[in-house]
Amino acid sequence: QVHFVESGGGLVQVGGSLRLSCQASGITFSRNVMAWYRQAPGKQRVLVGFISTGGTTYYVSSVKGRFTISRDNAMNTVYLQMNSLEPEDTAAYYCNYYPSAAGSWGQGTQVTVSS
Repeated sequence: QVHFVESGGGLVQVGGSLRLSCQASGITFSRNVMAWYRQAPGKQRVLVGFISTGGTTYYVSSVKGRFTISRDNAMNTVYLQMNSLEPEDTAAYYCNYYPSAAGSWGQGTQVTVSS
């Protein structure tokens, strides 16, 4: 059974940076496109970006140029480097497959950007 554990969130000021990590288990990690999603209070969970098995990345327009996704297949881990954080980035962040997310989600990691 697939299992995701996200970490690295916290409270940061506007313009700050954070690096999130997500370790996956129960899957053949290197064969899966991995994505980061986020869910702001009172809103639906949405895609932030994804990384292909070959390392190609895609980002939604609101984070492009500020966020970077990378992966370490040996560690079964996907990362999200977030720079120039804005209050609108405040959300719980999750990793999962893309495009079809697994039914099981991790607990997420909370990112709060204060102004």
